[in-house]
Amino acid sequence: MAKEVNGNIDGIRKSLLDRLEALYDLPPQHGIILLEAAEEIAYISSQINREISIYIHRNGTIKDVSVGVDDSAPLSAMHDRRSDMRLSRIRCIHTHPNGSSRFSGADISALKALRLDAMVALALTESGKIYEISIAMLEPDVSGDFDVSIHEELSPIELENDRWIDEIKRNDSLFGASIYETEDNIERAFLIGIDSEVSLEELEALCESAGAQCVGMAFQKRIKPDASTFIGSGRANMLAQEVQNTAATLIIADDELSNVQRLNLERICGARVIDRTTLILDIFAQRAKSREGKLQVELAQLAYSAGMLVGRYDALSRLAGGIGTRGPGETKLESDRRKIRTRISKLKKQLETLESQRELQRKSRTENELPVAALVGYTNVGKSLMLNRISGADAYEKDELFATLDTMSRRVELENGSEFILIDSVGFIRKLPTQLIEAFHSTLEEAVQADILILVSDASDEQILEKREVVNDVLRQIGATTQPRIEVLNKADLLESENAIKIPGAIKVSAKTGEGIDVLLSKISEEIGKAQRKYEVLVSYDNYSLLNELRLGGRIIKEEHMQDGTMVEFKIDSVQLERIKSRYPETNFDAV
Repeated sequence: MAKEVNGNIDGIRKSLLDRLEALYDLPPQHGIILLEAAEEIAYISSQINREISIYIHRNGTIKDVSVGVDDSAPLSAMHDRRSDMRLSRIRCIHTHPNGSSRFSGADISALKALRLDAMVALALTESGKIYEISIAMLEPDVSGDFDVSIHEELSPIELENDRWIDEIKRNDSLFGASIYETEDNIERAFLIGIDSEVSLEELEALCESAGAQCVGMAFQKRIKPDASTFIGSGRANMLAQEVQNTAATLIIADDELSNVQRLNLERICGARVIDRTTLILDIFAQRAKSREGKLQVELAQLAYSAGMLVGRYDALSRLAGGIGTRGPGETKLESDRRKIRTRISKLKKQLETLESQRELQRKSRTENELPVAALVGYTNVGKSLMLNRISGADAYEKDELFATLDTMSRRVELENGSEFILIDSVGFIRKLPTQLIEAFHSTLEEAVQADILILVSDASDEQILEKREVVNDVLRQIGATTQPRIEVLNKADLLESENAIKIPGAIKVSAKTGEGIDVLLSKISEEIGKAQRKYEVLVSYDNYSLLNELRLGGRIIKEEHMQDGTMVEFKIDSVQLERIKSRYPETNFDAV
């Protein structure tokens, strides 16, 4: 084990650093700690006027020595400090220079969160003498959870009393496998980000949508994430202290993490670590109601897990090849990969069957000549409420991110007697996981196949233009770029002034109050009048440039190869058709 002193060691004399490093060579510590060792750290603490913490394994060996700032000590990376079962088998002894031995909130939070065997505070005089100690331990209550037992204002001689170790072992034997949670079983999340504070605030909204409580946020602007800890080792040590102070049980990063970054942060901070992608996938898993939605979410989760496996077992995967190199790590890795591949293959087949059914529904709509308008936009802009307002549907609506995931379509009749299909599907968001875009491809295909896109934005949102660009990026990714668009500014009832951000040509509406809905329906009617119509044309084999023109300007519905060429059924609007006719004057285009 490396004899390294962790924490804030700047400005400490080499002679004192040598004495701190020498603590690692002390014989096994009996009782809580041998009085001689306690007096040594007390003296050094008074010389540097900083808190010193040492972490001792239950077998008596000193595992870590850390120096804090003023009255706080960081938690350094130590793999075996935590345990998933029972207590951690680690006790912490730390100094309180120029103070009492009374525990701080951070001390008790660390005791609980890390399930330490014990937390011990040494109160020091100005000359570095220990004048009193306090000991805190976790003991199970009648429900199998824990209470904190605190013994204060004890004599320093009590440090070597064997009864403390006996009590720790007794408590440990009574503990079950439950982990530390908040009293109401709501996870306490601490958020970290390096992109922007706006993105971090959105992560907070995602956190709340998932049912967790945000207890703190840390933002550090970086050009690129640190390869080891995402936020840098120094900031990670500060994060460990913040996690202690807030009693956080979960850390959520605003970007995707590698396994190295995730594991390092967990070791430094003593709390579970996930990333934005995992959080969004969890929300989708909670909200998916239809069979297709559940299959799509599971496919996205497995696709992400498969990518994480590579990093998790990277060192083991290098063992592949040759007799004597096929270790159990490789077997485990290949076994996990095979199970995931098999499940992904099965899910894709099930989704292909559902996609065939969806394609039949699309074909039925096409044959009935009903134009399709799709509501698209950022999550939580009120699309479901708008669907309900326009069509009388009963789609689930709530002021939260990703309130609905499943696609819903309704037939709408306009005042002039014409009809159209209105479709609502999943909303978009910054950093939408690639796995979700791929898994929800068939659902998002509804936007690609729609005749008209109704691009909905939140008129009251200060980030409206940035979020609108996110929506446009996703639409470009899925190929929904050729249809006419109607820009809508929803939630007009929340505008406090006329100085709100404006989008040229956008219609202000309030799906909640009904304001502007008649104007929107009038615009939809107008676009339907200009919408694409169905035609047929025989494209000769020597004139295939026409087929490319039809693909670019319209939408191919069906192709049938014949003796004289290819009979093409397609949809196109009148402007594009006239342009193509002018280029191919001798070709007959027949309305269907």
